[in-house]
Amino acid sequence: MKPIILASMSPRRVELLRQIGCRFDVIPSHASEELPPGLDPASAVMELALRKARSVAADIATGIVIGADTVVVADGMILGKPEDPADAVRMLTKLSGKVHSVFTGLAVVDASEKTERIDYVETKVWFRELTPEEIEFYVATGEPLDKAGAYGIQGLGAILVEKIDGCYFNVVGLPLSKLALILRELGVPIAR
Repeated sequence: MKPIILASMSPRRVELLRQIGCRFDVIPSHASEELPPGLDPASAVMELALRKARSVAADIATGIVIGADTVVVADGMILGKPEDPADAVRMLTKLSGKVHSVFTGLAVVDASEKTERIDYVETKVWFRELTPEEIEFYVATGEPLDKAGAYGIQGLGAILVEKIDGCYFNVVGLPLSKLALILRELGVPIAR
């Protein structure tokens, strides 16, 4: 059975794969995460996920490599990870009281067969109206600083979210149901 490799050091993605009983190794990708200009969000996250999976697959003889990339889109603007606390405040202020989309691109590459599957998931997220004090408090916790859109729905950021439409795990960073379907297409059982 081919090993499964996660091309990410994201603790959230690692935790999600463990949650579903997947046995895997982690080999972080060193591919550029620079967003390609002019691409729509779905195409951008699929391109980045594929770039990550391919970079790891190129260095191994056999294995099923999972690459993923997540962005938040509000008012047509892609929000990646904040550069600093002030940028996190700016992002959270933009999201306050509005709906936004979270896109995660998934790429699965079979290193020995050279086959690739690419897809994405979009989830809509509604934030409640946030006070400037709530935003400042949340940013001061440090939680938003390494997350797309400056919040983590699986942590303290949960109190910012009014409702979602779509896959919760996509908002965390790895849409598990979609991943299971892609792996099934490749004949790879997720739990082993």
